[in-house]
Amino acid sequence: MDRRTFFSKVGGGLAIAPLVARAQQPAIPTIGLLRSTRSAPFANIVEALRQGLKETGFVEGQNLIIVQRWADNQLDRMPALAADLVRLHVGVIVNDGGLVAKQATATIPIVFVSSADPVALGLVASLNRPGGNVTGVNFLANQLGGKRLGLLLELVPNVTVIAFLMDDPNRRGIVAEYAEVEAASRQVGRKIVLVKAASEREFEPAFAAIAKAGAGALVVGGSALFTSERGQLVGLAARHSIPAIYDSRYHAAAGGLISYGASLQDAYRQAGVYAGRILKGANPAELPVLQSSTFELVINVKTAKALGLTVPKDLLLRADEVIQ
Repeated sequence: MDRRTFFSKVGGGLAIAPLVARAQQPAIPTIGLLRSTRSAPFANIVEALRQGLKETGFVEGQNLIIVQRWADNQLDRMPALAADLVRLHVGVIVNDGGLVAKQATATIPIVFVSSADPVALGLVASLNRPGGNVTGVNFLANQLGGKRLGLLLELVPNVTVIAFLMDDPNRRGIVAEYAEVEAASRQVGRKIVLVKAASEREFEPAFAAIAKAGAGALVVGGSALFTSERGQLVGLAARHSIPAIYDSRYHAAAGGLISYGASLQDAYRQAGVYAGRILKGANPAELPVLQSSTFELVINVKTAKALGLTVPKDLLLRADEVIQ
């Protein structure tokens, strides 16, 4: 082989080598975020998800892709959005609720963030050993109904009729929460009036029904819809001058009177940690369902004053945040 032929072959090999190396690089991991709500009101939970992923070594734009799918409160769109993530072959799906994602795939790992009992819903076999492709974070909204009623009565102790606002009467989580509120109300001798609003267009008729029933206070059930459209709900409560308690600090920050519940932001951070662990090879069947451990009591003093209410000092001292 002469000198020219030798260098021609070597040079050709060097030119091909980067192409081969690039082809052998592993694909960047991808997770899908599937939510039933609009995206704008929940920018901070996406950041919380990113934080959890970062804690496990994944940074979006560097070694991770996050594909987001939002249904804009149109629940009938959820199956198609879930199917789209399945077609994209994402490595993990993070889904509020979890059922839609589970119905779409039995193989892609799913991390849910849900207030309902995941065992009762059939998402997992047990909390300690989920047993399938699904695990997640349970933030216990339906187990705090009695606590919320008690906090509301500290602000309006003389109220005898209290409304409970529910979104979907077929959703187990909200039904369980209502049952707890109703049981707690019987213990303290208060009457509970059930009012339903399954969409934004039903909000105003619901508040008209609350007023007609003579309710002096309102417990707003935990709901992705109610959190997404919190501005409208809080505005209606103000217009009707009805003291209301909500399940998340989002409502109090938007002008709601008081809120008590698990931190949705921390729940999504935990979901991010689990998604990262799964991307690294953890089996969702062996990852116990996490229970939220961060709970927030938030009081909006400005709203209390507008309603003519005096917040007891003891309640203020117990609050995690007081909005002036």
